[in-house]
Amino acid sequence: MYNSSLKILSLIEKAGFKAYIVGGFPRDLYLKRNSADVDICTNATPKDLKAIFKDSMLPKEQYGSVTVIYNKIHFEITTFRKDIKYENNRLPVKIKYIDSLYEDLGRRDFLINTLCIDSSGNMIDLLNAKEDLDNKIIRTVGPARTKISEDALRILRAIRFATILNFSLDEELKKSIKKNANLLKKLSYHRKKEELDKIFSSMNASYGISLILELGLDIPLELNNLKEVVVTSNSIGIWAQLDVLDKYEFTNSEKELIKNINVFRKNYSFDNYILYKSDLYIASMAAEINHMDKKVITRKYMSLPIKNIKDIKINGDEICKVLNIKPSRIIKDILHDLEKEIIYNRLENEYDEIVKYIKNKYQEK
Repeated sequence: MYNSSLKILSLIEKAGFKAYIVGGFPRDLYLKRNSADVDICTNATPKDLKAIFKDSMLPKEQYGSVTVIYNKIHFEITTFRKDIKYENNRLPVKIKYIDSLYEDLGRRDFLINTLCIDSSGNMIDLLNAKEDLDNKIIRTVGPARTKISEDALRILRAIRFATILNFSLDEELKKSIKKNANLLKKLSYHRKKEELDKIFSSMNASYGISLILELGLDIPLELNNLKEVVVTSNSIGIWAQLDVLDKYEFTNSEKELIKNINVFRKNYSFDNYILYKSDLYIASMAAEINHMDKKVITRKYMSLPIKNIKDIKINGDEICKVLNIKPSRIIKDILHDLEKEIIYNRLENEYDEIVKYIKNKYQEK
């Protein structure tokens, strides 16, 4: 990816423009962290870029950006610009193209994200980003009060970067976040969840949660019981404890997981049938929340005689033949009955034993 990025820069320069890799990739490269996120900035306009890269695409929200696919990799290329006006404390609605890298860096959020790389692979640091990276601190580019009031999402971005990088927040930034905390209410639940997912899924999630609580953001974020949350190895385990299904936007799959985790963790006996219906992932999440040894749960799950209804050594068609009946709703009921009998070890999962059980219970006398 890095070599492809440098090639993109060279192609833009060959057309007579300036171009640099900016943001997360140079930052992570300096910190010796892996990164798969490459953003490019240039003084070429979107029109110029479409002339250089014939298959480039303009995103729905343009803001001076073009998406280019090169060597099967998507690159977002943004024209140097100045954000003139923000709307709803979130998005720039008026921009002006400029020709200066220095001025373009001035509109960015945090100093740690202002490192650049040129086409020769040289690191360019016009705003002393390396100093903040060395000191493990997050500061805004310019006055924190201005940056936070312009775009409220920067509140969560600051906490996300602090969490993932294990950095501290500058005191001026902390004050501005506290002062503008209520602006979070204006953000969409979708955007809030995107940032919170990254915080909750970090290996350093407990630190991120502590920052949210320290800065009093749990209230405007409507994470009312965040103080009681047990940090789990997966973000879905944290969401399951927050009782926000009616507020935040979850996929149907996430909703189902959260509901099942909560059913399981409230069943302290960890009943075999609930374990079977939940699956090992859900059981493990519930065990983490309940401070239980996941190894015990894993052993119990692995000892179950079946893991899925398809493991039962008879199917619906065979049941119809045994009972000499046509397919109907009763077949599903019989299979569920067999599940429970086998799970509770009251019936051996062997074809002959199952046939005997079905005949005794369901065959008309």
